[in-house]
Amino acid sequence: MTRDLAQVREFFGERAAGWEAKFPDDGPAYAAAVDALGLRPGDRVLDAGCGTGRALPPLRAAVGPGGTVLGADVTPEMLAQAARLGRRSSGALLHADVAALPLRAGALDAVFAAGLVAHLPEPERNLRELARVVRPGGVLALFHPVGRAALAARQGRRLTPDDLRAEPRLRPLLARSGWRLTSYADGDDRFLALAAREAAGVAANGRERDGADAPGRP
Repeated sequence: MTRDLAQVREFFGERAAGWEAKFPDDGPAYAAAVDALGLRPGDRVLDAGCGTGRALPPLRAAVGPGGTVLGADVTPEMLAQAARLGRRSSGALLHADVAALPLRAGALDAVFAAGLVAHLPEPERNLRELARVVRPGGVLALFHPVGRAALAARQGRRLTPDDLRAEPRLRPLLARSGWRLTSYADGDDRFLALAAREAAGVAANGRERDGADAPGRP
């Protein structure tokens, strides 16, 4: 279920300090998901909804010293915790909403998003914004270190047909947002959906958006 930004900030702000201690064994799963992106040295990548920045070190290792790594999150406490954990050495931390990223159109080669989709207030619009900042042919990874069933059990709920991460819902959602689903895995050990940025411009309000009014690239 999606939440508005105030709820997201409150939920994660209260949990930021103990977030990594609560999930201490997720590091290898993050590293494996980053590897699946197929990043190359010199690439430019955003961790959207980066939280404490757990993905930033493997992202930096993948793109090398000549690449660009950004971590964006709407919760200041999560970004502060990322800084305390030394994650600034792997990438720049941005206090930003994925609905309005301070990046030029086509500025990135890839976006990594862990646990993000369920918290997007307007999933189609927000995924369209991620498409805007990625070059045609670039890659999006939607990731969670456990699969949908395991996550639902952890949260004490049942899976329902309206789950945005279910493939029958996610595939058309991505297509409407400028992405083409290329790989989908939902097992006990992880959820990972990979999508490619379509070559055509992303429609916004029925028109092609060229990003001419977007802020400068990183």
